[in-house]
Amino acid sequence: MSNVTTRALRLLALLQSRTVWTGPELAGELDVTERTVRRDVDRLRSMGYPVLTSAGHGGGYQLGAGRELPPLLLGSQEAVAVAVGLRLAAASGLEGLDAEALRALAALDRILPPTVRSEVSAVTDALGVVARPVPAASAAVLIALATAVRDGLRVRLDYEKGNGERGERRIEPRRVLSVDGRWYLFAWDLDREDWRTFRLDRMHTVHPSTFPITPRPTPDIEATVRESITVGGYTTAVVARIRRPLHEVEKLTPVRAATVTADGEHACIVRAGSDSGDLRWVAMHLISLGGPIEVIQPPELLTVLQEISTWSGAATLAADAR
Repeated sequence: MSNVTTRALRLLALLQSRTVWTGPELAGELDVTERTVRRDVDRLRSMGYPVLTSAGHGGGYQLGAGRELPPLLLGSQEAVAVAVGLRLAAASGLEGLDAEALRALAALDRILPPTVRSEVSAVTDALGVVARPVPAASAAVLIALATAVRDGLRVRLDYEKGNGERGERRIEPRRVLSVDGRWYLFAWDLDREDWRTFRLDRMHTVHPSTFPITPRPTPDIEATVRESITVGGYTTAVVARIRRPLHEVEKLTPVRAATVTADGEHACIVRAGSDSGDLRWVAMHLISLGGPIEVIQPPELLTVLQEISTWSGAATLAADAR
């Protein structure tokens, strides 16, 4: 393969790897002059590849979209990263995406060079994803919402509440998040005039509009979603102080179990929620954190903790234990 052809393929790979490159950046990557870069860009255009040029601040070269766009060029490490991502996508909890991800993985395997294929196979064969069953969200719903977030457009949802009630929600989507295997949307609810967190598995249909979202101050999205998941949807709010540093308690607290904030250097506040007045699972989690517990609310949580202490203190060793 000639140096010109090798350089053209390298230029094509660079253009695929980033949205915009300046002439000096490409010249530095290819170790050639900017004049040579311009000639190579013209060569790619003559071969049917849509290389666009924009002037001014932030301008440069970029690969445009189109039917003549070539297959994606991947190095060995990039191919491994894509394969790992596809394996994770197959276990993502998105209805219909599992089969598509496995088909994409098979297609990737067919087009890779032998040396890269063997490296990818070695990694993917060693991978396994073990996850507890969660309600499946629709891949079509995810794509529609992600597109609306990208384009900054309002959408209408056919949404089902936890009690089974269905209705239309008019929202301005801001972020789609995967939290502990379950998918959520953070959005501004136009009818309630407040930020809301929605579960994708409860969305039956998504109808994008052409109306742009309204710029407005946005809270810390990840913190707000976590607070909504762990406390907002429950009838009883639980708050307790744990006499252990924040970084130690965070490592022991699943994302969807509770929110944890620092309370000085050696303590933190844990917030969680409970339904039907059953505080046992929250109490068991607080005990598992391994620090002195101070109940802030509700007062009956203290009784539950004491009952668990009495119950566990009565444990005995089985007669047939070895």
